[in-house]
Amino acid sequence: MTIAPQQYDANDFLMGGGIPAAKFETIGTTVTGQICAQPEVIQQTDLDTGKPLFWDDGRPRMQLVVTVQTNLRDPEMPDDDGQRKFYVRAKLQDAVRQAVRAAKARGLEIGGTLSITYAADGEQTRRGFNPPKIYTATYQPPAAVAANEFLNQGSPAPAQQYAPPQQAPAPAPAAPAADGGAWTPPPGMDPAQAAALAALTPQQRQALGY
Repeated sequence: MTIAPQQYDANDFLMGGGIPAAKFETIGTTVTGQICAQPEVIQQTDLDTGKPLFWDDGRPRMQLVVTVQTNLRDPEMPDDDGQRKFYVRAKLQDAVRQAVRAAKARGLEIGGTLSITYAADGEQTRRGFNPPKIYTATYQPPAAVAANEFLNQGSPAPAQQYAPPQQAPAPAPAAPAADGGAWTPPPGMDPAQAAALAALTPQQRQALGY
């Protein structure tokens, strides 16, 4: 049987520290962050010995490692930049899988936002061991994150990559505004963007420059 070696980030190895794991010490703890590196699958290791773990049939125990950028800062880590790792396995894997399906996404992508909550304790099945943690998760694909940033924070829309048309597009029709009046979008505005802006109040549109 051939087993893939454990993967390491080159810069983590160079700097000798590495990115800390997200901590879920108490029920109700939530860690949220934007995925900032390609998720990878590595073999689980024993926490005490560091040796690779295997199932009873000889298959390696694998886990998904997701690195996210959070707002967390550990005062005991002077160089803490807020990045944390989620080690996704067992019950947590089920929660993340459900979150991806609920978002109608094909998987986790760089730029998406993953939020994990330590929701409760499960039933203790082995004497002397802590009960398993039960997690819930939510996921926003990159496109949804960009849309929310635009609508909620006034961020500019991502630049379009296609070539502009040869002829100027016809002006978008006036859309019913949130205050009951008719708001006329600027000439050439994308219809979907015009509809989103029409749903805002005049004060919100003014704050966005429309």
